[in-house]
Amino acid sequence: MASATSGRKAIVRNNRAMSVPHRVAVLALDGVVALDLGTPAQVFGAARTDDRTPLYAVATCTPGGQPVRSSAGFQVLPEHGLELLDSADTVIVPGIHAGSPLLDGTLAAEVTDALRAAYARGARVMSICTGAFVLAAAGLLDGRPATTHWAYAPRFRRLHPGVRLDPDVLFVDDGRVLTSAGVAAGIDLCLHVVRTDHGSAVANRAARRCVVPPWRDGGQAQYIERPVPRGADSGTAATREWARQWLHEPVTLREMAAHARMSVRTFTRHFRSETGLSPAQWLLQQRTEHARVLLETTDLSIDRIARDSGFGTTAALRQHFHARVGVAPSAYRRTFRRPSPGPPPPPPAAVDLGVVAPGRPGVPELSAATTA
Repeated sequence: MASATSGRKAIVRNNRAMSVPHRVAVLALDGVVALDLGTPAQVFGAARTDDRTPLYAVATCTPGGQPVRSSAGFQVLPEHGLELLDSADTVIVPGIHAGSPLLDGTLAAEVTDALRAAYARGARVMSICTGAFVLAAAGLLDGRPATTHWAYAPRFRRLHPGVRLDPDVLFVDDGRVLTSAGVAAGIDLCLHVVRTDHGSAVANRAARRCVVPPWRDGGQAQYIERPVPRGADSGTAATREWARQWLHEPVTLREMAAHARMSVRTFTRHFRSETGLSPAQWLLQQRTEHARVLLETTDLSIDRIARDSGFGTTAALRQHFHARVGVAPSAYRRTFRRPSPGPPPPPPAAVDLGVVAPGRPGVPELSAATTA
């Protein structure tokens, strides 16, 4: 496929993931960002089967197996050189805060050759944060969509004008080449890969073990003006939790605003500032993820899943699911179907936060008082 910006058209790569444990090589270069370096081992190390069998084996290498400096004031003492890339199923380049890839867009020939050879033989290649500068210097991002930390976007464009840079997303999945924004976005990308390889249940368990949110869509904005609501009564968190409980119903923007006791305009502004998404985009994201879980864990028909996840019709589910996941619901189920212990439980009761509107628990009656 040509482009899969933000992970919305990710290819199901279960065939590559079936090499268990899947071998992940983390390439640390001088000035490596400490958090980025540890992220792959933490996230992929938490991905396990039901009987706790590790699904990934993560190892770190450097050019020549030599120590490299980290951005946090310590040295990295690796156990492998670039030969580790020869047998890796996935190669990850963490961010860097120094070195020629950042300064002038160049890369040592031995590193360039090792990265190109890994990609040529079929390895998946990923970068976290400014690791995208390394992949671009190796020529692996030419003509591709990619992202990096938003603060480095002007420099990246100047050094690599041939890359289709999108600095406004958390990560970009372009098939076998994936890039993420900075810091925590590397966690999002690694969880996205686990989910693509092994399904939502495995990824959610890994996220729980890492004590992080299980899923942020790649298209979510990097920079959110107010990531933490100003107070319990002024944010939209309670309304988002309420809406998750009613995904099987056609929840409207007006109802969400009424639940939050805001005008539609004020609610939309608060919602976007807290999530980086419009309410409609967020609802579509949540419905798609709910459909994924039902496809993996139940024997419900596709038509029933379409209704239970709020898409209404099989055609609508198929259209939106394929647009975001990259395959049809039936193909996804064949790949990731997990045994179901029984029928899914009924939707949990909504939290009653006021006088309810007819037919929708938790939505206050709309009145002149329902304002910002």
